[in-house]
Amino acid sequence: MEFPILSSLIFVPLLGMGVVMLLPKESHKAIRWTSTIISLFPMFVSFWLTWDYFFNFSHSAAMAYVEGPFNWIPSLNIQYYLGVDGISVPMLFLTGLLSTISLIASFGITNRVKEYFAFFLLLEAGMMGVFVALDFFLFYVFWEIMLVPMYFLIGVWGGPRKEYAAIKFFLYTLFGSIFMLVSILILYFTSEPHTLNMMTLIETSPALSHTLQMVCFIFFFIAFAIKVPVWPFHTWLPDAHVEAPTAVSVILAGVLLKMGTYAMLRISWPMFPEALRTLSFWIALLGVIAIIYGALVSMAQKDLKKLVAYSSVSHMGYCMLALAAVSSVTAIAGCMFQMISHGLITGALFLLVGVIYDRAHTREIAAFGGLGAKLPVYSGIMVFFSMAALGLPGMSGFISEFMIFVGAFSALNKVLVGISVLGVVLGAAYMLRMVQRVFLGEFDIARWGGLKDINIRELVTVVPLMLLTLFVGIYPKPLSILLNATLEHLVTLMAR
Repeated sequence: MEFPILSSLIFVPLLGMGVVMLLPKESHKAIRWTSTIISLFPMFVSFWLTWDYFFNFSHSAAMAYVEGPFNWIPSLNIQYYLGVDGISVPMLFLTGLLSTISLIASFGITNRVKEYFAFFLLLEAGMMGVFVALDFFLFYVFWEIMLVPMYFLIGVWGGPRKEYAAIKFFLYTLFGSIFMLVSILILYFTSEPHTLNMMTLIETSPALSHTLQMVCFIFFFIAFAIKVPVWPFHTWLPDAHVEAPTAVSVILAGVLLKMGTYAMLRISWPMFPEALRTLSFWIALLGVIAIIYGALVSMAQKDLKKLVAYSSVSHMGYCMLALAAVSSVTAIAGCMFQMISHGLITGALFLLVGVIYDRAHTREIAAFGGLGAKLPVYSGIMVFFSMAALGLPGMSGFISEFMIFVGAFSALNKVLVGISVLGVVLGAAYMLRMVQRVFLGEFDIARWGGLKDINIRELVTVVPLMLLTLFVGIYPKPLSILLNATLEHLVTLMAR
């Protein structure tokens, strides 16, 4: 029997959670290092998986490393069924990397340390499960499992309004999950024999009536759009980001937001092609609104973390624009590039905001000025990621946005795409304004003279993200090869 590599990505963090819970609660150092060492296993496995998939499976759109389907609840035909392809492998890579980085960034947590790290490992198990599940019941279980640790991580270890932000996040996501559950039940009862196998339903669901396709598509869209979040479902995001601890913000921006766009590509886009074509203009419109609205609101922010949070609304709007261009492999590939790029860049920006907050105990942009002279290393890294976020050529953000615009222009309403390009200009405006006000100008030595530059542990968390941002920006070919066969197959399914 082959080693169950995908199951190990789920169950090693779960077992690690159990190990952490058995450690004495006073042993903070042991808890931190045990959690981090355990998280290295899924990280290195996801790296190996990406490498092996690239060389052995990327030429094919078929699922790889498949486990199952094994009968789990035979009376309901529920199966334990896992597999990955070109869209899930990069997400596993990102999840493994950001989870370990976030645990290292969490070493400053001193309150209820055991519970914090145990919840973080449970969250990692849920995230991994979402990206490998090929049975709807299993997918739904993992989708919901993530809610619990995220609720407590924000609600216990967050900022002054942590309870409000945690409840708002929980209720929004749970509200969307109800719609998803209804769609899953409709698919289950309309299939013959009844099944929750995603691969089977992708093949058979286009035969559903137009009305049923529209109902299921819209219900799934609401569930996934809340996670992205698509305007107007975005209002939970700034509150959750601002109140969450730094490491939780990194996971929220780097992985959780991507689950919405991943689920659209995995489930509703290939499953309901007729409904997708009917609604593609409106999906593109929502994307354009998010791009412009998110950028304008970012320009108005006085808090560094809020600025980065609202920029996520804008950047994920590009993904929605790309996903509306259902006939363009280039646009869909651009969406995947944007998901990876945004995870790297925004994850790093939240880490860097956390670095300055730990020292200054404020995130007010107006409180700073001239930090470039006092904190040269920190300032250089922050400027690097600010340039990456505004789409500077040579970095991953430029590649993803360029692919989206090229693909969408040939497949969508050209006026909408033209308006969306304004998001690049606005993005440059709010990022450069932030850099100018925080790092340039006169330094307040009386107030900030005691600030220390970024330390080794903090560098360990951001340098890998810098290298990957540059690598994807300068040499995007490997990621493109990884995605290509799967995305071509997806576009074919959406054209049915």
